[in-house]
Amino acid sequence: MSSPKPVSLVLHQSSRALEIEFDDGAHYELSCEYLRVHSPSAEVQGHGPGQETLQLNKQNVNITQIEPVGAYAVCLHFDDGHNTGIYSWETLYRLGADKETNWKRYLERLEEAGHGRPAEAG
Repeated sequence: MSSPKPVSLVLHQSSRALEIEFDDGAHYELSCEYLRVHSPSAEVQGHGPGQETLQLNKQNVNITQIEPVGAYAVCLHFDDGHNTGIYSWETLYRLGADKETNWKRYLERLEEAGHGRPAEAG
């Protein structure tokens, strides 16, 4: 069975969210902040386990451009200059499916680092 593929990808710049619908019926609305702090780029993820870089002060980040990468991914350009993460369809699907867990862990990591923030976003 092949991985789900998006049938709709809509950027809502005013609410800073990317809405994605997949061909299996899954539907996710992911904030630009969430996508930015979970970028699949080496800058954020590092080059191996334990090398992740905690992203700070991304509450107001927005996506300025969505660039197709072949037929399997997009590159998201953020207004803070970050544009090196390639978000495969599988990555976007996983980010949507695991959003609650990922966001909770991100907020915990911020708190542990002394950079707590309101929990409403994400």
